[in-house]
Amino acid sequence: MKQYLLSMIQPDGGDEVPRAEVLDGIMAEVGRIREQLVAQGSWVFGNGLHSPTTATTIRVRDGELLTTDGPFAESKEHLGGITIIEVADLDEALSWGRRYAEVTTLPIEVRPFRCDIQE
Repeated sequence: MKQYLLSMIQPDGGDEVPRAEVLDGIMAEVGRIREQLVAQGSWVFGNGLHSPTTATTIRVRDGELLTTDGPFAESKEHLGGITIIEVADLDEALSWGRRYAEVTTLPIEVRPFRCDIQE
């Protein structure tokens, strides 16, 4: 089994965020997908993220810690949430990603975790 990151990409701006009554239905569907992943033993972790304005970016330059409020880069989109799944292969991961994309109407990036890094 391989692990994959499903990243939910959200648009910035209030005009593109669904109204509460629409968002409630979407979140109920997302919850059902999670329940199915748990039932088949593929759920590892997942959750939504706060707005990018809550981020703090850190860098070390010449041994000095530099912190910046906000995300690393300005963008019209941001990472809105993540789900980590453990499935047999990329095709299965893409299938789950598609289900999330259909329900949320958001782009979903599917990426495998590297297996060659030793702990």
